[in-house]
Amino acid sequence: MKTNPTIKKSKFIEWRNALVFAVVVATFFRWSLAEAYVIPTGSMENSVLVGDYILVSKVHFGPRTPQTLLQLPLTHQKIWGTEIPSYLDWVQIPSYRFPGFRNVERGEIVVFNAPKDLLEPTDRPNDLMTLLVKRCVAVSGDVLEIKDRKISINGKETVNPSGTKFQYEVTTKYPLQPLQLENLGIGKEDYWASKYVGENKTVYSMLLTNGQIDKVQKARDVVSVEASSGSPVGFPLFPALKNDTWDLHNYGPLTVPQQGMMIQVNEMTLDFYGELIEKYEGNEQVNVANGQLEIDGERLETYTFKQDYFFMMGDSRDNSIDSRYWGFVPESHIIGKPIMVLFSKNVEGEGLDKVRWERIFSTVE
Repeated sequence: MKTNPTIKKSKFIEWRNALVFAVVVATFFRWSLAEAYVIPTGSMENSVLVGDYILVSKVHFGPRTPQTLLQLPLTHQKIWGTEIPSYLDWVQIPSYRFPGFRNVERGEIVVFNAPKDLLEPTDRPNDLMTLLVKRCVAVSGDVLEIKDRKISINGKETVNPSGTKFQYEVTTKYPLQPLQLENLGIGKEDYWASKYVGENKTVYSMLLTNGQIDKVQKARDVVSVEASSGSPVGFPLFPALKNDTWDLHNYGPLTVPQQGMMIQVNEMTLDFYGELIEKYEGNEQVNVANGQLEIDGERLETYTFKQDYFFMMGDSRDNSIDSRYWGFVPESHIIGKPIMVLFSKNVEGEGLDKVRWERIFSTVE
């Protein structure tokens, strides 16, 4: 009895099949379970630091199905090491979220797609908008208000995380030396010399925690430490209607939209919520103008929200582009919950100090 000879696969085919299998498994894992992200900016210091590689769970809030189908696997916006887009937006489909363990909770750190990119305005699909890491300070249905830097939710003042930073103006007799700043725990991203004043005094803008303020006040050559009313960010606040009366430290009250919440349609409510209705609610033909709302040619007197929204802020409060600038984050933009620091690179360190060894495998809170 004759048998068909077994055709031996070439090494190339074996490697190709192994590579395809690995990419498929990695893509599925990255989409459904967890993904690693690197922290590029200091807006969340001291909770997460620049150079932290964090592991983000997608099962907490439920993984989302892709909206953009034509995309190079294992990329986000661009092909690695280039400025070439890694996707084509020719095919866009509705995104669906699988059930998660729970909903986003007030006070926890969240990874999400930015509702809009103020630094680099773009028309990217929602699932390819810039990835951000911020703290959720208000959930859907909350009424948020900030008075003298203190956040109140539903009329009750909240407690800031221990590492929260604000901007201060620090006046010194002489320029501060690098060793002095290092001993005070102030990194290069946390200060800049804003101006020189009479009698050879220097005024620094510094981002400080409460604990650092005490140390700076007691430091040699420091004349005064005063809270700053300015903002290093330089963008108008959300909503535009309130730019003359609200600022970073005195903001609101503002109601965060909730699925099923109904609003009366008028000029003020559309200034707060009109963009959400246009972009994130899944409505086909929307016209917002002169205090009026039309959807599919029908003029509406009221509107009921179709999904939940959240208000996000950075822990370095005066050095964070967040919901105070670009508004609410739709539930559809939520990606996951950071759970662990996998690795931490200190860009200011040298030798063994290039790695923050104490942060490796630490939890994110």
